Amino acid sequence: MTHMGRRGLLAGAAGAVAGAVAGTGAGPGAGAAAAAGPPGGTGTGRRGGGEPAADGAAEAVTGRRGRGPEFRGMWIASVLNVDWPSRTGLSAARQRAELTALLDTAVKRRLNAVVLQVRPTADALWPSEFEPWSQWLTGVQGRDPGWDPLGTAVAEAHARGLELHAWFNPYRVANHTDPSRLVSWHPARRRPDWTVAYGGKLCYNPGLPEVRAFVQDAMLDAVERYPVDAVHWDDYFYPYPVAGQTFDDEDAYREYGGAFESRAAWRRHNTDALVEEMSWRIAQVRPGTRFGISPFGIWRNKGDDPEGSDTTGLSAYDELHADTRRWVREGWLDYVTPQVYWHIGNRAADYAVLVPWWARTVRGTGVDLYVGEALYRSDPDSPTAAWRDPAELSRHLTLAARHAEVRGHVFFSAKHVAADPGGAMARVVADHYATAVPPRR
Repeated sequence: MTHMGRRGLLAGAAGAVAGAVAGTGAGPGAGAAAAAGPPGGTGTGRRGGGEPAADGAAEAVTGRRGRGPEFRGMWIASVLNVDWPSRTGLSAARQRAELTALLDTAVKRRLNAVVLQVRPTADALWPSEFEPWSQWLTGVQGRDPGWDPLGTAVAEAHARGLELHAWFNPYRVANHTDPSRLVSWHPARRRPDWTVAYGGKLCYNPGLPEVRAFVQDAMLDAVERYPVDAVHWDDYFYPYPVAGQTFDDEDAYREYGGAFESRAAWRRHNTDALVEEMSWRIAQVRPGTRFGISPFGIWRNKGDDPEGSDTTGLSAYDELHADTRRWVREGWLDYVTPQVYWHIGNRAADYAVLVPWWARTVRGTGVDLYVGEALYRSDPDSPTAAWRDPAELSRHLTLAARHAEVRGHVFFSAKHVAADPGGAMARVVADHYATAVPPRR
């Protein structure tokens, strides 16, 4: 079978390109004024910020830290119907049955959390005041599915003793570049100046302050409505590079980028601002709700920065304009889940190199480290020998357990947790999850 990275599964060619670059063959209502950020601006978020603090100090700042139980999670992707619903146009009863079956699978595998994608493409899996119903439910963007998926998911997950982390994509608008295919009242259609077409996809421009304010409002609508346990973002901020194409943010750069030494520095600032602002606003809307991000697994390579990891792949900092290490050090996050989607011994990006690097990065910050695991790559037909071995993933958990900073793992994705064609998940459960553990709640 064809193997591609998680990004390939979720969004097509851009992910495949990113995996190739990495050498893996792979992965409300507060408005613009509030979105301008916490008092003091970038670097002074609600968790304090600055140099890493002792765990106790971080907990005193937010009241949300602390080691807690081991985190055992799985991602449920809705974009392109990767995991759920299995296809568009199912009845409300069938959609609900499929969702609860996945929650039951999580319990069966002795997990204690699910990360459900609820805003895959500038749309919503709840009755949003800001954006249309998702096309991945009914097949037609804006069509009411006849039930409330997010509200149901929160209730059903909690009833099973599972945390429910609401997974949002901040900037992705569509897996095409034609605004006329969006519902007539879609914000991106009303404000085409907010969007950039790149790599065959349409996304919001991260360089516009009004865009950052709007996407936060859209996501916080869900946080205000539902007692989600966490807000979760993945690795999509600025898009993955596509050979021969330019991300056209020239007008925004001319207007807002003059104080920065380079366009790349300005772009990193824009991503930092989104993370810090959202961190602060979550605490205002629903205190106690955690904030976590699952970034690309490489911050920077040692060849570009002596503090980077001993890897040679694409990096979040240089190619995606995401200073993921800073977010940890500033305390803007409650947890980080790097997508360490490579096998032990991978020459470009070795799992055995990256996990210790991330453990050192979170040490003393009070930020929990949960490692993102590429269960989807464990396959008896994989072209990579390591991934044909059902024990590879179990070895990951054994290695990670040597680092006290690793507080759990999250598996991509739910359909693989359920089907487990190569037996890798069963091996993880047998070797590491002998008994169930409660969620943090």
